[in-house]
Amino acid sequence: MKSRAQDDAGLPGTPLKRTLTTTVLYFFILGDVLGAGVYVLVGQVAAESGGAVWAPLIVALGLAVLTASSYAELVTKYPRAGGASHYTTLAYGPFAGFFTGFCMLAAGVVSVAALARGFGGDYLGVFFSLPVAVVAVLFLGALALLNARGIRESTRANVAATVIEVGGLVLVIGLGAWVALRGDGDVGRLTQLGTDQNSPAAAMLSGSVLAFYSFVGFETSVNVAEETRDPRRSYPRALFCALATAGVVYALVGAAASSAVSTTSLVQSSGPLLTVVEVAGGVPTRVFSVIALIAVANGALLTGIMSSRLVYGMARDKLLPHFLTKVLPGRRTPWAAIATTTVLSLLLALTGDLASLASTLVLLLLVVFFLVNTAVLRLRKDTVAHDHFTTPTTIALLGAASCVLLATQMDGHVWVRGLIVLAVGALLAWAAARARRRP
Repeated sequence: MKSRAQDDAGLPGTPLKRTLTTTVLYFFILGDVLGAGVYVLVGQVAAESGGAVWAPLIVALGLAVLTASSYAELVTKYPRAGGASHYTTLAYGPFAGFFTGFCMLAAGVVSVAALARGFGGDYLGVFFSLPVAVVAVLFLGALALLNARGIRESTRANVAATVIEVGGLVLVIGLGAWVALRGDGDVGRLTQLGTDQNSPAAAMLSGSVLAFYSFVGFETSVNVAEETRDPRRSYPRALFCALATAGVVYALVGAAASSAVSTTSLVQSSGPLLTVVEVAGGVPTRVFSVIALIAVANGALLTGIMSSRLVYGMARDKLLPHFLTKVLPGRRTPWAAIATTTVLSLLLALTGDLASLASTLVLLLLVVFFLVNTAVLRLRKDTVAHDHFTTPTTIALLGAASCVLLATQMDGHVWVRGLIVLAVGALLAWAAARARRRP
């Protein structure tokens, strides 16, 4: 007779229904990774790396795979919701677990702020021109209202929006190829690595820091492991295939943009992929701008939902102030958490530029990823009854080292902003751990 503590796959029992297949999980992860970042950051990557935009994107993919390998082991070893916070709690205790969860929360808030600034750039400028600050207020206010209306309403169009934003990237690849074939592009730019300020090696590293932003999102998929039919087989396959697909698409987008448009034009545009459409012709710029705006808004909405629910959950567990558990009577949505995360994102959007916000997000996630890469090694002595994916020790060590390497490439002002956030997280983690020890 089967133990009640295990399900049909021989994995620890769960109150959640295991319904996700490998294919469904693949598209879930791909939808998370293929988000709005590349729509607004290609120009910023070009500013750091030069014309060879594809190169730091490939490097960023390789660095993401190192950490993804550690996630694959932990997810299949502990197939339950909780993610990085749960793993670091097991490895290092409640202080590290809270600190990791706080970093994930802060990264979500920063990401929404970056996307708010991206929304107010050249893509919106095709229709009308407003100060970025005004757009940020209106944009984040509208997202907060939609979030507060209900998660069902907020996520209903997510699949369609994902298809649209992926279609936009495929369109850019096609248009870039068309420009090159008709002789109007310059494929020679694809080998131009380095700038007046950066040597080729420095350009590759600094460009990879920003390019890394385009691959974040895979880490949130750990929260559906408990609802995957056979996570020990499905999760690694879906994860690595989704990252590989995203890497190919991003590299082709970077190559298409760089070969079709001058590096200077990409750097100066807050809607870099729109310049490819303009140079290629044949596709109305308004049509592509709508696609890009949908991609940015969709990414901001989903991240906002995650952040507000994380705040609500931490407050419910008495890790954050209790007033953050307040919900709307009719809609039953966490309005206090939504309002708080929206205000924080707005403050960041009004005080930071796109590149610094993206770099701050990456810095916070590098802290999380470093803890995950080291946690997987610390938990090796913890054996479980079921089979699971095992990442080579060398890969986990390289993953941790890559986090340190990328962190050293951050500008000083990014570290100032990031250290303030990390200090707040450490203080709250200390208070939470101390409160938990009280009888």
